[in-house]
Amino acid sequence: MRTILEDLLKALPERDVPAVEDCATKLYDALPSKAELGQHTVMVAYGGGKDSAYAVAFVRAVHLTLAERHGETFKLRLVTMRHGGMPYQVMLNIDRTYHALGLYHDQDAELLLVEGDKVVPFDRDRRMPHRIIEFNRIDMLMSGHRTYGDGRAVFCNACNVNVANSFGVAARHDGGVDLIITGDSPKEQRDYVLWLRQLARGAGQKPADSRKGFKATLETLDGLARAYFQEIHGSNNADRLKDRGVTADISTVLEFFSIYDYTGYASGAHWRLLTDFLGFVFDEIAFNFTESDCANPALMAHLRGLRTEHAYGRSYAEGIAQYVDFALELMRRKHFPEHLVAEMRDRYGTEDGVAAMRKVATEYGEDTFGLDTEQLVCMVYSPFAGGAVNLHDYLAREQPGLLAEENRIRALLTGAEHRALAARLERISGLSVTDLRTLHDGSLWSPFAGRSVQPGVLPLVQARDPHQKLITVKRNPEGEEVLDRVAGR
Repeated sequence: MRTILEDLLKALPERDVPAVEDCATKLYDALPSKAELGQHTVMVAYGGGKDSAYAVAFVRAVHLTLAERHGETFKLRLVTMRHGGMPYQVMLNIDRTYHALGLYHDQDAELLLVEGDKVVPFDRDRRMPHRIIEFNRIDMLMSGHRTYGDGRAVFCNACNVNVANSFGVAARHDGGVDLIITGDSPKEQRDYVLWLRQLARGAGQKPADSRKGFKATLETLDGLARAYFQEIHGSNNADRLKDRGVTADISTVLEFFSIYDYTGYASGAHWRLLTDFLGFVFDEIAFNFTESDCANPALMAHLRGLRTEHAYGRSYAEGIAQYVDFALELMRRKHFPEHLVAEMRDRYGTEDGVAAMRKVATEYGEDTFGLDTEQLVCMVYSPFAGGAVNLHDYLAREQPGLLAEENRIRALLTGAEHRALAARLERISGLSVTDLRTLHDGSLWSPFAGRSVQPGVLPLVQARDPHQKLITVKRNPEGEEVLDRVAGR
């Protein structure tokens, strides 16, 4: 292990080497018992992207430094949450990182995957469980049909809940952990907790007792998650609601340890570590805008293009340009190196580039979630939610053969039976008639409401989303301008 540490310290940016020593001292002091270093378990969440790969490498250096100092070290628990948007390339990046850091054969390392509420050993070639894909797919569709296919609602809201749940699941697994390492600064952690508690109060909930630390954060999130998914899936769908809470049965003394002050997170500063030492590959599918471990942002851009092309009657490229402008600005705010910003800009910078990415996004949606273009176009209209207020426009523009059946469709959505019509609607939407009726009886969020907050947890989350931009768009071929929102990653 000494050779691995020496090679790792050579690969780290020069300024990070003394920071490893300082961080090792602080982390050692933060553990409950100095006399039993080897009995402690420290957890790091590893999503598979560039920042988390760097964090894992830095923590591994700390891990091995303590072994050098004391003759033993803590057990390092590395945890990766699986979700539908995680391409195989991400698993390969994780695998290369584990090999480079000598983790596979270290008895003081625990490499885990979290799949919903299940924890299994990391396996690069483990198939994505069908239940995870279906879980993500139904959340995407039900959220998207309530929000005109808004990128953040379709992909991020439920995913953020799932990430929080994975923390709880992993932190309680096999006797629990003593500390969780994060790359967020203490200020970022405080700001997030404050934002979450304000969100809970805005939703009419009482936040959990803050004296319980991270457990309180998970409990507060659990309350919000249950209210959110009740809005999305309906109050009568007990099975879905039961599966969509946040695990919070962890110790009240469990705390976070931040490595923020010891590291430089601008990826340009540790490019050699990432690409040369860890073997990190910025794949066309896995690397999308601000994400290097998720293909979903490519679908977010695609949905924006489809909405602009179909619902607004403008061009697909116009919608893509709106998303790209927003996402490149977000990349710069997150301190991406300019060559990665340029790579993303160039990817969508020509007609051929836009057409190529449209093909990639279409195939990705079909292969990963089983959703074809017809179903995605249906979603960006939101034709069934909120009493089917957009049904006529959708049928007239996209399904003219069904326009004469509009009254029967409305009757079907309110409880009437029509087997052939039900099968047709299920095919074009990707949802069961039961789900379509739930959408009909529930709310519809409007992207044209600006910053005004509509009733419900979903609109509250949308309004307080930090990853959004209000823009003026042309809503029809004639160029009528309205206020709209672009949101994503």
